[in-house]
Amino acid sequence: MALRVLFVTSEESAVAARRAAAGLRGAAVETARGIPACLEHLKVSFYDAVIVWLPVPEWEAAEVLEEIQRVNALVPVIVADSDATLADAVRLARLGAFQVIGAGAPAEAFEQLLGSAAAHHRNLRAARLGNERVAEPWRRFLIGESRPMQEVLEVVRLIGARRSTVLITGETGTGKEMVARAIHMASPRANRPMVAVNCSALPENLLEAELFGHVRGAFTGAVSNRVGRFEQADRSTIFLDEIGEMPLELQAKLLRVLQEREFQRLGSSETIRVDVRVIAATNCDLAQRVREGKFREDLYYRLNVVPLPLPPLRERRGDIPLLVNHFIEKVCEAEALPLRRISPEALERLERYDWPGNVRQLENAVEMAIALSGDRTMLYPSDFRLPAGRKPAPPPGELPVIALPDHGLDFEETVGRIERALLEQAMQKTGGNKKQAAAMLGLKRTTFAAKLKSLGAAVNWREQAAASCAGA
Repeated sequence: MALRVLFVTSEESAVAARRAAAGLRGAAVETARGIPACLEHLKVSFYDAVIVWLPVPEWEAAEVLEEIQRVNALVPVIVADSDATLADAVRLARLGAFQVIGAGAPAEAFEQLLGSAAAHHRNLRAARLGNERVAEPWRRFLIGESRPMQEVLEVVRLIGARRSTVLITGETGTGKEMVARAIHMASPRANRPMVAVNCSALPENLLEAELFGHVRGAFTGAVSNRVGRFEQADRSTIFLDEIGEMPLELQAKLLRVLQEREFQRLGSSETIRVDVRVIAATNCDLAQRVREGKFREDLYYRLNVVPLPLPPLRERRGDIPLLVNHFIEKVCEAEALPLRRISPEALERLERYDWPGNVRQLENAVEMAIALSGDRTMLYPSDFRLPAGRKPAPPPGELPVIALPDHGLDFEETVGRIERALLEQAMQKTGGNKKQAAAMLGLKRTTFAAKLKSLGAAVNWREQAAASCAGA
């Protein structure tokens, strides 16, 4: 697979960077102009290595390394600087740089160094993943290293050993059952199988019998006693998928199980006690269903002890290369096929797609691509027949085009509105920290403060924050 490299340049270093990129064979090079743009790229995409071309205006080399490592601690950072001395190289290496190279070095030197950096990165990731899988066997269920996934992993670590009820929310295909299995594997109940039930797959009368069991003669067709899923999950975990579709009448019985950990089989008065952990999942807004009278409020609070929202795939695009490689290995192993590779162009197309069906849709797309590729070992963009009508997401930093009306517009006013919106977003994302907000926009703090004052964005941001707090 081609190496994916991020060049971080400035106006001063752009020419040298372009010359080096042109000489690299078998590498997909992306360019970020400035450190804020670099950090945004690293948050959403996977790279084998990063090359920072010094000098970067308003940034010290140590600050650059610190910021990159804060976003991605594993990616190797190569510093290209024609003015660096041996002492500078040693200092930067101690600060975390993979290596320092002259900006005017030949392409062969960059190529060799990138190969070493990528191999080092792969070894680090393999060691980290191997250690995690030995120490945390549940980690194999969850593929991803992006910040949103790191937050999910941290919650799993914190709650795994508890008996707390968990409510997993997220769009269809985000991997809610995989997270439930990870939580179960992280618990002391992992030596017993998790029991999974889809609450929308059965009609009401059959769902009650499925969950709680029944005795002989409880209803027509009940020719023998049957143990329900809650009883099967005793001393283990039960996963209730699509909990939002559970009928209201059955919700009352589930509430009692959550409160008392006891129930009766259908047609019986005998009380059965169980030691079971409940993990529920839904792709709908349960709070909204409560307001509509379609879901019990008391049950909602019983289920929502530990809320765990899952990010859609479009919010963790940096995990797509890892997921694609995982699915390629999975499919090829299951079908006894030689391992396939994916071209940089195909991977770029997958990273830019919107993925309304999330991880499940991506897995199906990979499986179809392998099936359509025949005997080829390389997968190309044409192998991925993604549904039409979905526009690819713009690359990081790319702004939408503003349509010019036939009657024209007020240029200054329009540009002012755009600037004000960006300033307010930056203030919201940083909680009002002007230094961080300025860094996000690539501005000096003094310039940022002056624009805030002249455009009145600070006032609007405070008003929006107050409105959000009032509505919460």
